[in-house]
Amino acid sequence: MPKRLVDLRSQKPLLDIASYGRSGPGHRPLTPAEVAHASRTARGVPEVMIKVSGGARTIRGVATHLEYLEERADLETDDGAILTEKGLGRELLNDWDLEVDAVRRHTERGIAAGRKPPKLVHNLVFSMPKGTPANRVHKAVRKFATEKFGAQHRYAMALHTDQGHPHVHVVVKAMSERGERLNIYKATLREWRRDFARYLREFGVEANATERAVRGSQHHNRKAGIFRAAARGESTFMKQRVEAITRELRSGHVQPEKGDFRLRQTRLEVERGWAAVADFMERSGQRDTAAWVRRFIVTMPNVGTDRQLIAEQILAASRERAPPSR
Repeated sequence: MPKRLVDLRSQKPLLDIASYGRSGPGHRPLTPAEVAHASRTARGVPEVMIKVSGGARTIRGVATHLEYLEERADLETDDGAILTEKGLGRELLNDWDLEVDAVRRHTERGIAAGRKPPKLVHNLVFSMPKGTPANRVHKAVRKFATEKFGAQHRYAMALHTDQGHPHVHVVVKAMSERGERLNIYKATLREWRRDFARYLREFGVEANATERAVRGSQHHNRKAGIFRAAARGESTFMKQRVEAITRELRSGHVQPEKGDFRLRQTRLEVERGWAAVADFMERSGQRDTAAWVRRFIVTMPNVGTDRQLIAEQILAASRERAPPSR
């Protein structure tokens, strides 16, 4: 059977605020769905998370991951079966014909070219913040998996609550029953996040799915972690980078990065877009929601490149080490 690809790259951003800000005077009216989405974002409704945590390329890798899931919770398969006994997950390897896929997909030509074998499964994690009812998250993921993968891609799922926040692991067979390979792009995840949030709301859980730039958010925690790793000497590359930025700070000037202008331009467009949304809501008589949006604009964190964020960490560390002034 010839290989077919499932390509979902044509999906648009879930809430295209930047584009709305570029449209200038006479903005097009927001749809009710866009108004509701903007309101949830401005009010700080919890954002859903879907993470692709890798995917096994070997039978052994799939078996190891299924064993990890079984240790903490029962496995639920795509046909509704609940595997309560440990070790039953291994039976899925034969049921899913993974060995046939492994032989078929890793051709001699691919081996000769040094290419890695394609993934046999995708490992996905669906999660919500602490305090979200775990049973409702489980129901939402079950509906998501049924809608997206049912009768196409074999899958198994398990609800975990051992880390303080409810999250569901889903193992999806990469090759469908009709020979279509599932490829996951950024646009795919955008669409999945939107649908996951919608299913959660159907089960009574306030949930939202908005791009990071539209929320004015950056990977601040990640940059802080990188800085701390460099300070401990665990990253030679980052240690050299931190030392270079420190020298620039001492000289009184930090060199801007290439992406600095684009980053700030995007933020400007986002802020203009949110202001236009607030104006539209006020004209529509939704003054309370407009007030939420304007408050949201003011409280957006400052935007910065990697270099600038690391510089902020260096300055903060210097202030902590500095002796108290007389």
